[in-house]
Amino acid sequence: MRIGYKLFAEGYAPGEMVRQALRAEEAGFDFVEISDHFHPWLHNHGHSGFAWSILAAIAARTERVELATGVTCPFLRYHPAIIAQAAATTALLSDDRFTLGIGSGERLSEHVVGLGWPAVHHRHEMLRESLHIIRLLWSGGYHSFDGDHLALEDARVFDLPHTPPRIAVAAGGPEAARIAADHGDALFATEPRPELVRSYAEAGGAGPAYAEVPLAWAADEASALRSARQMFRFGVTGWKVMSELPNPVNFEAATAFVTEDDIAGTFGYGPDAERHLAVARNFARAGFDHLALVNAGPDPDGFLDFFTHELAEPLRELSTG
Repeated sequence: MRIGYKLFAEGYAPGEMVRQALRAEEAGFDFVEISDHFHPWLHNHGHSGFAWSILAAIAARTERVELATGVTCPFLRYHPAIIAQAAATTALLSDDRFTLGIGSGERLSEHVVGLGWPAVHHRHEMLRESLHIIRLLWSGGYHSFDGDHLALEDARVFDLPHTPPRIAVAAGGPEAARIAADHGDALFATEPRPELVRSYAEAGGAGPAYAEVPLAWAADEASALRSARQMFRFGVTGWKVMSELPNPVNFEAATAFVTEDDIAGTFGYGPDAERHLAVARNFARAGFDHLALVNAGPDPDGFLDFFTHELAEPLRELSTG
């Protein structure tokens, strides 16, 4: 089992994200992954730095820990040619420690460039075309592409790593899991649903399965739940809501009646390691073998110390299935 740390870029300033990544490497995490959004989910988050600049700073100051986006939508706010170039550069700067997490995006961040918000089946088609373009550009030389949604004209990425980065494709259902199997090297999810891993495997996927594990450490349970509700109540609304609402004000309204009891039903929280491990086991049993720990608690450094002393060893001993 490989264990990662989620860099929650909506909740902290860019410099703090770099600091937390350095601390995560010191704490023994195998990888860090960072959200790639234009807007934060909620007004109180207050941040949303440019993920690729943060990754470059982390790459320059770390030596061992792997890096990943969790995840990037490559076809509205960006063009896949730009993501192909950005990922290749990040892989070079990190000495091949980078994994490109790719997904079909959320309206929250993608509508800002004024290109609308396509229906999910169109987004899946655009995701397939994006992955094809990225692979083309990583193969070297000049390439053009004319798809139903996207085009590429006479483009070449000049700085390429010897080995292309791994691509982990986010899935919330069987269709996206099949895209991950057909065009990706790994699966990425945020829920402990074994059917996602099963759909990925049945479609021929044989790579790692990444998942984000929701936790909230604090010295007492009340503080942990209070912080988790403040920071992550958007996460209990479900993927349909998370992918469709356009701005933080909409998430504020949608989550106004989320309670701490709602949070307690999905998060590991408080100072008891077993409560955190129980949530992680759900993901391991579902078949996920790369667990990115999300800390919604109020003290990142306290959580990192908690991981080192109480979570690291038992988490690595978890087995899938």
